[in-house]
Amino acid sequence: MAAALLRAGQLLAARRSGPATVAGGWELPGGKVEPGESEPAALVRECREELGVEVAVGNRVGPAVPLGTSTVLHAWHARLVDGEPVALEDHDALRWLGPDELDDVDWLPADAPVVAALAAQLRAAGDPSRGREP
Repeated sequence: MAAALLRAGQLLAARRSGPATVAGGWELPGGKVEPGESEPAALVRECREELGVEVAVGNRVGPAVPLGTSTVLHAWHARLVDGEPVALEDHDALRWLGPDELDDVDWLPADAPVVAALAAQLRAAGDPSRGREP
């Protein structure tokens, strides 16, 4: 699973430091669900381990993305509760990206469909006419 961490209209992106096949690619932070763990609980744990932050997990976002034959990537909205994200594990850089910057990084193929879904949400949230009567 992956965390769609949003703050002030920006999405957190993390650059992979390895393995070599994905090093340098950008992704949403997250990881694998351990046996007996729910996806939201795993996301809280992974954000603590990878970013040093506490998060509150919201709703699922974007499509379920197949990763091979037996694994599926699910992304979840997450809100920072405590801490400032730092690249601690599996990443060598972090960036907050606004809706017009999402194409500035080379997203890993599994994350691209989720980022596309998030882009539409970020653009709608940044539209000053949203919520106004015509």
